[in-house]
Amino acid sequence: MVSRMRTRHFAQAKAEGRKISCLTAYDAPTAAIFDEAGIDLLLVGDSAANVVLGQDSTLSITVEEMMTMATAVARATERAFVVSDLPFGSYEASPAQALETAVRFMKRTGISAVKIEGGVEIAPTIRTLVDAGIPVMAHIGYTPQSEHALGGYVVQGRGEGAAKLRSDALAVQEAGAFSVVLEMVPAGIAGEITRELEIPTVGIGAGNSTDGQILVWTDAFGLTRGRTPRFARRYAEVGDVLLDAARSYLTDVRSGDFPNEDESFRDER
Repeated sequence: MVSRMRTRHFAQAKAEGRKISCLTAYDAPTAAIFDEAGIDLLLVGDSAANVVLGQDSTLSITVEEMMTMATAVARATERAFVVSDLPFGSYEASPAQALETAVRFMKRTGISAVKIEGGVEIAPTIRTLVDAGIPVMAHIGYTPQSEHALGGYVVQGRGEGAAKLRSDALAVQEAGAFSVVLEMVPAGIAGEITRELEIPTVGIGAGNSTDGQILVWTDAFGLTRGRTPRFARRYAEVGDVLLDAARSYLTDVRSGDFPNEDESFRDER
C-alpha cells in the first residue's frame, strides 16, 4: 500500500482500469475514519457551506472557513490525497488572483491539490496554477458556484450541450488538470468523455462509466436530514443513530443515571 496517494497513482489507476474512490470531508475525526477505510481522495468541498454551516448555497463560504476545514482534514490523514475547493470569488477575477489564493491554501493547510470549477473559460487559470507546481482538479458539468447562471440545479450536457461538455473536458486536460469531476451529466456522454480523456474522470450523478466516484459524505451516510440527491446511495443512517443516542443521553441525564459511580471521580483525601 502506498504511504500517500499522489497524482501519478490516479493516472495509474485509470491506465489499469481501477476505480478511484472519493468522498468529501470537513473535519479531522471524519477524515481519519475515511482515511483508515482506504478512500483514495478526500475533497474539502465548498459543499461545507450547506452541510456544515447551514447556508442555502455554496456561494457564501469564505477562504478562511475553507482553510480551517482543509487544515483539519489534511492533519488527520496519512494515505488519502486531500483536495480543497477554492471558494467562489477567490479565483475567477484572473489567473493571478487564483494563484495567490491557491498558494495560500498550499502553504497553510497541508493539502495536496486544489479544485476549481469551469471549462474552456478557466483553462488559462488551470495552466497558471499547474505551471506554478500546484496540482489542479477540474470540475465541469453542473458547477454549483454557477448555479444562478446555469438556471438552477439542472442536468448539464444534454443534446447540444454535449459538445460544450466535451470541449470543456479537453480544455482542462490540455491546461494540465490531473483529473476532472463530471457532475450531473448524462451517463452516456460521461462515458464517452472518460474514454476520450487521458486524465481520470470522477463522477457525481454521471453514471458508472467514469474512472471514479465522489459523493458528499453526509448524503451517502445518512447525516443529511430531508431531501438528498437521487444519485446519492444511502450506505448508512448515521443521522438516526445520532438521534437515538442523543435521546438516550437526555433520558439518562434527566433520570440521574448518568454519571454513575464508575463515571465519577472520587474524593481521595
